[in-house]
Amino acid sequence: MSQSRHRAEAPPLERQDSGTFSLGKMITAKPGKTPIQVLHEYGMKTKNIPVYECERSDVQIHVPTFTFRVTVGDITCTGEGTSKKLAKHRAAEAAINILKANASICFAVPDPLMPDPSKQPKNQLNPIGSLQELAIHHGWRLPEYTLSQEGGPAHKREYTTICRLESFMETGKGASKKQAKRNAAEKFLAKFSNISPENHISLTNVVGHSLGCTWHSLRNSPGEKINLLKRSLLSIPNTDYIQLLSEIAKEQGFNITYLDIEELSANGQYQCLAELSTSPITVCHGSGISCGNAQSDAAHNALQYLKIIAERK
Repeated sequence: MSQSRHRAEAPPLERQDSGTFSLGKMITAKPGKTPIQVLHEYGMKTKNIPVYECERSDVQIHVPTFTFRVTVGDITCTGEGTSKKLAKHRAAEAAINILKANASICFAVPDPLMPDPSKQPKNQLNPIGSLQELAIHHGWRLPEYTLSQEGGPAHKREYTTICRLESFMETGKGASKKQAKRNAAEKFLAKFSNISPENHISLTNVVGHSLGCTWHSLRNSPGEKINLLKRSLLSIPNTDYIQLLSEIAKEQGFNITYLDIEELSANGQYQCLAELSTSPITVCHGSGISCGNAQSDAAHNALQYLKIIAERK
């Protein structure tokens, strides 16, 4: 949580003819700026460039914690976060709040500094940036994007990107890597469209009741496909395991992503990973004499794993 270590009078500020400091107009003109960017531009105008220093870094624990100190002029603030970038953002935001509290500064800055993505015009919306700003504002981990698939002919490529935010995942597809990322981010923004920007809330409270396919739901599902899997030996020749897994995924509400590994295995076989967007996420390895065989083996192993989980009491 951000905190001020020392509060001092802000340095003399550059003013316009109107008698108001130009930083307020600068922020409202470009509301999408992050706290780091806002504080940096403030420092440039007042000749007090912000200096960031890492005070603490705990990476050995399950959830890493970083503490950064920012000094701008006579003001020093600290911020904590689960990443270095988030800690710096919170330190910068704490410094900006002190500057806003100084009566000598005329700040026409909306609260919070981060805009509400759902209220921006569609033609100006950058879903990737908006999702990152939303995560920073609420103290969530920053979104992570992974290119999971790339296919199609040279003149019509299609890319699939997975966006992970905390323990949740969305998939986006597009004709370019950037478009795939945008589509994945847009799905998260649509899910969070009812969040008030004034409240700092836990992501679990937002979608905690929409975890999708969990081990508990698998064990208690009345679905025909999952119950058929419980009775199956998974050893019948010529079984299409990829199709069977796809049918179960559709029934139980999770996605499957196949990631072909470029390196061959130690015995010269192709390798593949099958990732299921269950909660928690499941990843199973497969290998074979071809990419298709490796995918089928990964699907087979995933089915075996789901069978074991579904049969547990």
